[in-house]
Amino acid sequence: MQVLHIDSAITGAASVSRQLTAQTVAAWVAAHPGAQVQYLDLVAEAPGHFTMDAMAPRTGQTEALSDAQRHENAVSERLVSQFLAADVVVVGAPFYNFGIPSQLKAWIDRIAQPGRTFRYTANGPEGLARGKTVIVASSRGGVYSTSEGGRALEHQESYLQTVFGFFGITDVRFVRAEGVAMGPDARAKALASAEADIQAHVSASTPAAAVAEAA
Repeated sequence: MQVLHIDSAITGAASVSRQLTAQTVAAWVAAHPGAQVQYLDLVAEAPGHFTMDAMAPRTGQTEALSDAQRHENAVSERLVSQFLAADVVVVGAPFYNFGIPSQLKAWIDRIAQPGRTFRYTANGPEGLARGKTVIVASSRGGVYSTSEGGRALEHQESYLQTVFGFFGITDVRFVRAEGVAMGPDARAKALASAEADIQAHVSASTPAAAVAEAA
């Protein structure tokens, strides 16, 4: 089993989402001996934001590519190949300005490739990255999940659920710590809730890839 561990928080050791991804991966590996982990730090290894140089090979252009286009295509190819090879993807996603870090969005833009992670058909789009389990470690300074107004402001978990679903991934799980900036008691409660989420996700079911293989 291949596990891809991704962090995107800019706050380093102070990051709650980084703490949660590390705990999630450690618990998953302990529960699934033999799992192999690859680590991707999207702050230390941030892909460039999407440009026409990165877009060119996706439009069918294969001849007379510039050096910049070849370089950007190589970056995208490395990232999408790494993603497609993973059975389980653990994504650290802090809540920045009602959404996700731009580094994480840049990664998504690189792996959202026609013919690799999705395709368009006569019946509409079809995801091509089926069979994966995605666990999102979601951290939030405030509380957004318990009210209609809060949920309307949230474009973090909802966006990730949508984009991974577009790739054909139906097993998307969330480890959530919210309210971490609302004082020591709220932070402790949030972390305890997130740790309970981790244990539930690790022990609840077999990864989607293993289910697919057994079918």
